Amino acid sequence: MSVRPLCLADLPGLQAVQRQCYGADLVEGTDVFARRLAHPANCSAVIAQDGQVRAYLVAYRSCWGQVTPLHGDFSDHPTPDTLYLHDLAVLPELGGQGMAARLLHTLWQGAQRRGLQRAALVSVQGSQGFWQHHGYVAYTLQDTAQRERLAAYGRDAVYMMRRLDSAPL
Repeated sequence: MSVRPLCLADLPGLQAVQRQCYGADLVEGTDVFARRLAHPANCSAVIAQDGQVRAYLVAYRSCWGQVTPLHGDFSDHPTPDTLYLHDLAVLPELGGQGMAARLLHTLWQGAQRRGLQRAALVSVQGSQGFWQHHGYVAYTLQDTAQRERLAAYGRDAVYMMRRLDSAPL
């Protein structure tokens, strides 16, 4: 199983994985993902086997301190400096096999080649420890509008960041 760019044909499989990994309030529609894939800053990836999505990472080039709205489109940023990881999911029965790490490393390397300085995300459903294991630290957003976007992800949502040059990839 190799990492490749996420494409429209993967969306039904992405939805199936998403429904197994997230609560109903965090599941986003196929139409939202289709718009995200069409965005020029998109750099999402998937691991598939025998045509079936096993894991995916939806991401795009963004700016530090910006939170993508839940169920919202990717934003345009003329001078991106941050890889924003919007959604990472691995089929539960395949957890612990390194798929998340493979997706992360692939996107981190691509972001570094494009000159991005950091990666950021919103940790949900108690996943903060997972992200800390991968070098992310919690960060308090200063902008009121961005804090409101963060709150839409639930009470336990945390904005986190990782410098892309802080550890060997």
